[in-house]
Amino acid sequence: MRDQRVSVFLLAVLLWVLTACAPQRSVLQASPPTAGSQAVATDAAGPSQQEPETVAGAGAGEPAAPPPAAAALEEGDDGVEDLWEEEEALVVPDPLEPVNRALFWVNDKLYVYLFKPIVRVYRVVPEPARRSVSNFFTNLKTPLRFANCLLQLKFLDATNELGRFLANSTLGVGGLFDIAKLDGGPGPKAEDFGQTLGRYGAGQGFYLVLPLLGPSSLRDGIGTVGDWYLDPLTYVLKFEERIGVTVADKGTALSLDKDTYEAIKKEQLDPYVFIRNAYFQYRAEQVRQ
Repeated sequence: MRDQRVSVFLLAVLLWVLTACAPQRSVLQASPPTAGSQAVATDAAGPSQQEPETVAGAGAGEPAAPPPAAAALEEGDDGVEDLWEEEEALVVPDPLEPVNRALFWVNDKLYVYLFKPIVRVYRVVPEPARRSVSNFFTNLKTPLRFANCLLQLKFLDATNELGRFLANSTLGVGGLFDIAKLDGGPGPKAEDFGQTLGRYGAGQGFYLVLPLLGPSSLRDGIGTVGDWYLDPLTYVLKFEERIGVTVADKGTALSLDKDTYEAIKKEQLDPYVFIRNAYFQYRAEQVRQ
């Protein structure tokens, strides 16, 4: 008889332990998590009798904010995966970093001691005049953008580029004025062969710093060569004339810029890393668009 009582007592203890552990498991699996005692009470009372939990310092009837860990759990697995994806997006392959940093240093000195003084003199020219020069070069590069739009099967963008070229070349006095953009018209679609390669699945590869040209990547370096052969100016102008057009175009764009590079050098601890990461993110967004 005594053994039976002991057995019954042990069985009761076991049932009590299992009953106590069950709510804890449900709380861990539920989303959003709630306090154990309140969850049991609200389950017994029904949905209509549930009241929001309040905390000290909160107004009456205001629900307590979930702790950061609980908020993270509420996002689910997708949220966690998104966080990992964002972190991985910041990792830029840079196996040639020593060489890239050396070229970055060379480009920086060329900017400080050569291009910057030239740009300062160029800025004596009124901004509207320099803006017209920039419009001229933008119009001159229309065939290159048009070809890449066609290669990416973006026929609407290709049509817009063709219409812009016809309007600006005639009514815009050879492209000096962006007539096509007036009254809300479409602007130029920034497309190049590097984006065309990305459109068809080519990754950016590792990071590159090109002499004079600045930040690039393996894919965009190949794209630069492709653009050279896609551009009709390559077959119309001599090599030195083609280089001169590129230098004039970059110099005009630099004169219209509000010293962005100098601001980066002043505000960033490592301008090289900042420009590298910003470039990869910018190019990835261009391909997505």
